[in-house]
Amino acid sequence: MKWSANMGWLLFITVALILGVFVAPRARLRYVLSRAFPLNYSKILRKNLPAYKHMPTDLQMQLKRRIRQFLYQKTFVGCDGLVITDEIRVTIAGKACLLLLNRTSDVYPQLTHVLVYPSAFVAPRKEMHSGGVVTHTNQGLSGESWSDGRVILAWDQAAHNAETEARGQDVVLHEFAHQLDSETGSTNGAPALPNAAAYQAWSQVMAAEFAQLQQAIQSHHPHSHLHHQQPYPDVIDPYGATNPAEFFAVTTEAFFKKSTALALHHPALFAQLKSYYCVDPREWV
Repeated sequence: MKWSANMGWLLFITVALILGVFVAPRARLRYVLSRAFPLNYSKILRKNLPAYKHMPTDLQMQLKRRIRQFLYQKTFVGCDGLVITDEIRVTIAGKACLLLLNRTSDVYPQLTHVLVYPSAFVAPRKEMHSGGVVTHTNQGLSGESWSDGRVILAWDQAAHNAETEARGQDVVLHEFAHQLDSETGSTNGAPALPNAAAYQAWSQVMAAEFAQLQQAIQSHHPHSHLHHQQPYPDVIDPYGATNPAEFFAVTTEAFFKKSTALALHHPALFAQLKSYYCVDPREWV
C-alpha cells in the first residue's frame, strides 16, 4: 500500500513536470498570440518601419504575430542608463521579424536577450600581429551579434532616421541576418537552406558577388581599410567585403532597403536572397 502511494506521487510529479516544461509554455504562447495587437504597437510600426504601410494585409498580420512571439520570448535590457520603452521593443522586434515572413522557421530560437545602448558602444578587441605581438584596442560599434544568445544594438542607429535611411543601412537587419547565419552552427555567410542543390547555387552566386565587391573596392580604394573607408557609392556597402558572413549581412540590408537597385545591378544575388527570404521588398515601395 505504501509502495503504491509512493508510485502514485511519483507519477503525479512526473506528469506535473511534463506539463510545466512542455505544455504550459506552449499554452501561454498560444494565449499571447491570440490577443489583439495593441494599437500603439501598430502606430510604432507605421512610424519606424516605412515598408509596413505598403505591405499586403496578410504580411502585416504575419509580422504582427511574429512580433508578439518575439516580445514574449526575448528579454530586452537597457544599457548605459537607457530605459526600454515600447517603441524600442516594437521597432527592433519589427525589423528583426521582417526577415522571417513567409518562412516556417522559428523566431530566432537561439536568441534570449537584446541589449540596447543609447548610442554607439565600445567593445574591446584583441589583434594578433606578425611576430606574435598582441594589441588591445577599443572599437566603437552600433551593433553586434553573439552566438551565446545575445544581440547588442545602439538605439540611435536602430531607430528609423533619415541618415541611415538615405544610406540604405539598417543595423537591426544586419545583426539579425548574422543570427540567421549562425543557426547552422557556423557563421560563414550561408544560412540554413533546404537541400544540397540550394547550397550549391547559393555558394556559386555569393562567391562570385563577394569577389566582385572585393575587386571593386581594390580598384577604387587600393590603400584603405574596410572598417574606416566611406561606403563605396554602389548598392552594396563595402564592409561586406570583410568576409562572407559580413557579405550576407550587408546584402540582406540592401535586399530590404535598396531592393530595386539590387535587383537591377545584381540580379543573380537578388534572386538568391528573394528565394531565401520568400518576399519581394520592391512590392512595398
